[in-house]
Amino acid sequence: MELLLETVALFCLKLAYETEDSSPILRDDLLMSDYEREVFGLLVRRGDVEGIHLKVDECVGLAREAIGGVDKPLGQELQRLAAEFSSVQTIAEFDPALGALKDYLKDIQ
Repeated sequence: MELLLETVALFCLKLAYETEDSSPILRDDLLMSDYEREVFGLLVRRGDVEGIHLKVDECVGLAREAIGGVDKPLGQELQRLAAEFSSVQTIAEFDPALGALKDYLKDIQ
């Protein structure tokens, strides 16, 4: 679960901050410090669904703005997937919604 959450955050931050002429954003970059696997692991162990939603929403918001916001087709789909994830109420139910979000972010990289 933590790895999947970290991957979603990484893909979001890549969309938001990575440029063609710069080095790629990696998991150990300072930019990822608030979204590391250990941070998500702590939230998962605590059962902090709200905290996980907030972290993912922060990242998705950055990615959504980077692709033109909800007025663009890519942003609309990202918003729809993020809303599905946000509607999940238990950590046990995260996997399908989080997987769909990760796959979409990977595809639009």
